[in-house]
Amino acid sequence: MTYAPGMEIMIHTVYDQWLEGTITDMRNDSIFINNNPFHVHEIDAMRKNFSKLHLQTGGTILIVAGVGLLALNVINGLYTNEPAGSWIKASGWITAGAFILAGILMKSARFKNYPIGKKYTLHYLNLRAKDGPAVTPLKTTEPATQPDAH
Repeated sequence: MTYAPGMEIMIHTVYDQWLEGTITDMRNDSIFINNNPFHVHEIDAMRKNFSKLHLQTGGTILIVAGVGLLALNVINGLYTNEPAGSWIKASGWITAGAFILAGILMKSARFKNYPIGKKYTLHYLNLRAKDGPAVTPLKTTEPATQPDAH
């Protein structure tokens, strides 16, 4: 993941706090989140947020659809006076279970944590020049002269 000022970030600090905000600046090995500085060694983990994909809403809809499918089969079995064991067929159990399981997985996939340590590392790339850009002075030019047309 690459971050720059103006981007949203979510970090876990060594003080056991999750902080979320906008990166306002990055300088001297510090990240400023909402103008609050955090040294890169204070960051314990980073979190990627997938809530913009609407996984929470889609997961809830799938869970409700799975439970609704089971309820519909039971109501249909009661309406047709079938014996209780034959209300829900194997295909109904499989379909409802797949809906419910997919919904639970979608609801749990809201965040992905990246703990800083063995597998993930945090690198700070300083792009600021110490003395500023080297500027070469421009040559002064003389105005062009027009040849005389005699």
